[in-house]
Amino acid sequence: MSDTTSDIIELLLTAQIYNKYPELDVNDLPKSIRKYYWSREQRTVPKPIRVKTLDLEKIFEISKVNGMLNSLPFVSIDDMEFSVKITALDVGADWFQKREGSMDKIAQNPTLAFYYEKKHVQGADYGTAKSKARPKEVDREWIESLIMDIQKEEGGEDMVKLAEISAPEDIRQTLKEFILTPAQEEDVKKIVKAIQYREYLKRIGLYDVGKILMVGPPGTGKTSLAKAMSEHLAIPFVEVRLSMITDQYLGETAKNIDRVFSLAKKLSPCILFIDEFDFIAKTRSSDEHAALKRAVNTLLKAIDGISLTNDGVLLLAATNHPKMLDSAAWRRFDDIMQFPLPDTDMRKKILDIVMKEIQGEFDTHEVASLTHGYSGSDLRMVIRECVLSALMTERMELTQKDLLSAVAKFDERAVLKTNEYDATM
Repeated sequence: MSDTTSDIIELLLTAQIYNKYPELDVNDLPKSIRKYYWSREQRTVPKPIRVKTLDLEKIFEISKVNGMLNSLPFVSIDDMEFSVKITALDVGADWFQKREGSMDKIAQNPTLAFYYEKKHVQGADYGTAKSKARPKEVDREWIESLIMDIQKEEGGEDMVKLAEISAPEDIRQTLKEFILTPAQEEDVKKIVKAIQYREYLKRIGLYDVGKILMVGPPGTGKTSLAKAMSEHLAIPFVEVRLSMITDQYLGETAKNIDRVFSLAKKLSPCILFIDEFDFIAKTRSSDEHAALKRAVNTLLKAIDGISLTNDGVLLLAATNHPKMLDSAAWRRFDDIMQFPLPDTDMRKKILDIVMKEIQGEFDTHEVASLTHGYSGSDLRMVIRECVLSALMTERMELTQKDLLSAVAKFDERAVLKTNEYDATM
């Protein structure tokens, strides 16, 4: 019997068990099944799941489903409704359990693990399988359901346009791929604990938690780390650039700020990431336009009015220009996360991660020692240049000469951005 047949029976068993036991919910379904049968309107996978022959053809990219399943006595195919189901659950479950690799599938499928554990099958552990499964909040479908509901509200369309909303599954760089300083590692751990113990913090009245100002030069990973935390915590990522919501009519800017914070609360739990924080929350001068002052005050008031404990919103704000912020802006944050340029050891580790899938003979330690002052983003640009240059000669393996040449080219380009270039003309 083919692997595809076994996969189909897994789907049919999962649907049947999910339908039968009321204590099972959408988070007990494997991600692929959850995503396929998701209802945006109901924000879940409604029961009962009815598996159609067309579903099997789409999911498994096959045809002639009937011929594949007709030999299995516990499977019923309704040619009138074009549906497929398990008619003898115990028989089908016993058949599936005997297939090669079935226990690995059960270990990754909370619904099946729940059923087989009830049947006292050795190795079936519902708790372990559930801990491995990621919740519905990681899925793009979940975010789209929330956005659809928000758009139905008055002003909802405009609200959604002010931010870029990402689902955790959209984020490619995970927390494990980051090279962090010890202080950054400590800050991330504290944030994770604050999310995990949110109800405890609320109970003891600790509300001023979860507002972090990320400070450092461009390219040091502020945005990327914020996104990686979204993926790690399995909560949506709401990104706002203050320059993009600043309207030519400053009174509208204040309204946009309120809309953004209202949006974050509606998407809770989530991360609200404010980039270019210095764009509007800059040091205020006596001759500043009154409307701009109102916009700044609206931003500071909005920060005061949002809470990880109460609202489930983790506020992360990033700036490349901390000196532009006044004391009122600094006071709004309960922690400052610094993003220094990486030292030699960190640069080597970054290079090792970026180049882990690249073949060739090269010495990343030498490259790290030659790239003082480079950010993580700069190092990635060097590797990109290196790879593309090698492809020009049809090569997929790199040499140390390739890397050193790419560093030299990057240094030349960096000179163009400094006053040194003008001095040599």
